[in-house]
Amino acid sequence: MVYDREVLIRHRVQRGRETAEEAKLALDNDRLNLAENRIYYAMFYMVQALAIKHDFKTSKHAQLLGWFNKEFVRAGRIEEVFGNVFHSGFEKRRESDYDDFVTFEIEEVQRDFCNMNRFLDVIEALIQAE
Repeated sequence: MVYDREVLIRHRVQRGRETAEEAKLALDNDRLNLAENRIYYAMFYMVQALAIKHDFKTSKHAQLLGWFNKEFVRAGRIEEVFGNVFHSGFEKRRESDYDDFVTFEIEEVQRDFCNMNRFLDVIEALIQAE
């Protein structure tokens, strides 16, 4: 099925925001590994929206991260801290999904949640500005 590009971008932005709400629910219920997973995916969906805006398509997480770093972080279009936030989310999601006995501290997840919200706002502003 083929979707209008603007419809797909709006869908990914909305999905990112909904996933951020899921992260908050997980955090509020001390499901910290799940919260880290949802924190990453909220950012992932928002970066997918940005990628669609720029005609970049991939199904690979690492490729999307690489594209984002090249086109936005290293190009100076976004502060480096946001590249670090996205990369950290990617690593923590991978660890929580694939490594055994991974645990996160509540303070760490709360910080990641705040960073995610800043990240989502900045990326959404980029999407709307272009």
